[in-house]
Amino acid sequence: MPDYRSVAELAQCAAERGLTLGRLVLADQAAQMEMTEEELLGIIDRRLTVMEESAANGLREDLRSHSGLTGGDAWRMHMNGDKALSGAFCARAMAVALAVAEYNAAMGRIVASPTAGSCGILPGALLPMMELHGAPRQQVCLALLCAGGIGLVIAQQATIAGAEGGCQAECGAAAAMAAAALVELSGGTPEMCLHAVAMALKNQLGLVCDPVAGLVEVPCIKRNAGGVMCAIAAADLALAGIRSVIPADEVILAMGEVGAALPCALRETAQGGLAATPTGLRLAEEIFGRE
Repeated sequence: MPDYRSVAELAQCAAERGLTLGRLVLADQAAQMEMTEEELLGIIDRRLTVMEESAANGLREDLRSHSGLTGGDAWRMHMNGDKALSGAFCARAMAVALAVAEYNAAMGRIVASPTAGSCGILPGALLPMMELHGAPRQQVCLALLCAGGIGLVIAQQATIAGAEGGCQAECGAAAAMAAAALVELSGGTPEMCLHAVAMALKNQLGLVCDPVAGLVEVPCIKRNAGGVMCAIAAADLALAGIRSVIPADEVILAMGEVGAALPCALRETAQGGLAATPTGLRLAEEIFGRE
């Protein structure tokens, strides 16, 4: 895909060519990879299948991670879905996000989107669109490509690594990608997608990476549930015509600057934040023993 320097440039190219962001990324990526658009859609469809499989496997009641810290919460959310204050769609989104993240912690196969630590957010947003809103499978694949284009710019202009920019770079980026995908899948314009990106990312701005015992489980898994809710809220805001005062590209650059300013203890080292609480330290000792 061409080296888009900003999401604004991405949206401008889509507008000039009369394409959605997903269609633009599909055309450009297929040309770069020297394959047909149909062949590339087939690859994306297989990624979508892996997301569906990880969600189904992660919803098992008996699923547990190797550490014993996590597992079973996706099943609990799924079973409580009809009582959820947030409604059926949001409940399903949280259940899927938890399921994929828990399956990752249990060493299952997932799609890093954009990272393993944030792998539940994008499927949490998109799979319920198929299941509950009847979104066509090909359109969901195009929404994944839309998300990928946004993620590429974030990775180039800032970072998607928790060790470099905190959890805002992982769950924040994933929420931004998912928000854009939801807007496109709901018929929104590329400009609306960018406002959704901005609102999702700025609502995760400053989120630290503080994994208990250094494992991608606590609080990472539940942050996937929070991240998908952030994406849904941002998408709804954008689809309502609400605009972000700060442009998406400026939000992305601000995220990179905030990440660089975070102390080392809050960037995936398990030396600060929740990892350094009495309970966090006790759990680390129980899992790995006293140093």
